[in-house]
Amino acid sequence: MNKGGGAGGGPTAAAAAAAAQKQKTLLQRVETDIANVVDHFTFLVNVARVNDPPVRNSQEAFMMEMRAARMVQAADSLLKLVSELKQTAIFSGFASLNDHVDQREAEFNQQAEKTDHLLARIGEEAAASLKELESHYYSSAQRTSEPPQP
Repeated sequence: MNKGGGAGGGPTAAAAAAAAQKQKTLLQRVETDIANVVDHFTFLVNVARVNDPPVRNSQEAFMMEMRAARMVQAADSLLKLVSELKQTAIFSGFASLNDHVDQREAEFNQQAEKTDHLLARIGEEAAASLKELESHYYSSAQRTSEPPQP
C-alpha cells in the first residue's frame, strides 16, 4: 500500500498546490461577494433617504430594485460558497482520515513483521533448548536406570 512518497514530493505536493490555489480562489470570491453586498446596500441606503419632497421617479425606483436584486445575488453567491466550503471540509477530512488509516496500517504491518521475526527467533531458541534437553535426557544415567514403559 505504498503510495510512492519519493524524493520529488509527488502527489502530496500537487495536492497541496491545488489546495492553495483553491483557497486563493475562494478567498477572492468571498472578497468580491462581500464588496458587492456592501456596495449595493450602501447605494440602497443613500437612495432611500427621507427627503422633504417624497417624489421618486421611475429611474430611482428601478435603480433601487436593480441594486436590491444584485445584493440578493451576491448573498446567494456567498451561501453557495459556504456550502462549497463545507463540502471541501468534509471531503478533505475524509482524505486526511484515509491518509491516517494508511499510516496506521503501515505501522501495524511493521509491528507484525517484528512480531513474526521475534516469534521465529523464540521458536528457534525453543527448538535448540529442546534438542539440548533431549540430548541430556538420553545421555543421563537416570534414563538408563529406569525400566522401559510400554
